[in-house]
Amino acid sequence: MDNYTKLAQQAVETYLKEDKTIKPPEDLPKEMLIKKAGVFVSLKKDKKLRGCTGTFVPTQKNLAEEIIQNAISAATKDLRFHPVTKKELKDLSYSVDVLSKPEPVTDVNQLDPKKYGIIVANQFGYRGLLLPDLDGVDNVETQLRITCDKAGINYQKEPLSIERFTVERHS
Repeated sequence: MDNYTKLAQQAVETYLKEDKTIKPPEDLPKEMLIKKAGVFVSLKKDKKLRGCTGTFVPTQKNLAEEIIQNAISAATKDLRFHPVTKKELKDLSYSVDVLSKPEPVTDVNQLDPKKYGIIVANQFGYRGLLLPDLDGVDNVETQLRITCDKAGINYQKEPLSIERFTVERHS
């Protein structure tokens, strides 16, 4: 477990046990206290997703605070799951994805679901995001379909804007 995943774990455990949001420890690597980026935190239990929440672009003043907020949200606010309980804490594993700055895609041939995550949007402002290198997402068609479904977009009938990004994955 590296500093990114340790921080996510510490944030979730402190929040659930003490009802407190931790402050970033001062002994973190400098980049975590200076750099800003979008971050997704995923929680797994028995190798199955248990919660995942994140931000496309940074909303906090540094990576550490972004990780703390998104870790707590993944444990308590992912509407696909009931909130994580204290009893589950010992069974959780954590991963933290730090997103690169999204870049526009002009041709679907620029996509590779193993390497790039995508953000899709339609003209009405509906947006969806899918991280790269996910189980079962082996081709661009599947990646686009899942991302558009998440956003409530009919990707075969609506014009889309697509952006791609890479992640630095910590697990």
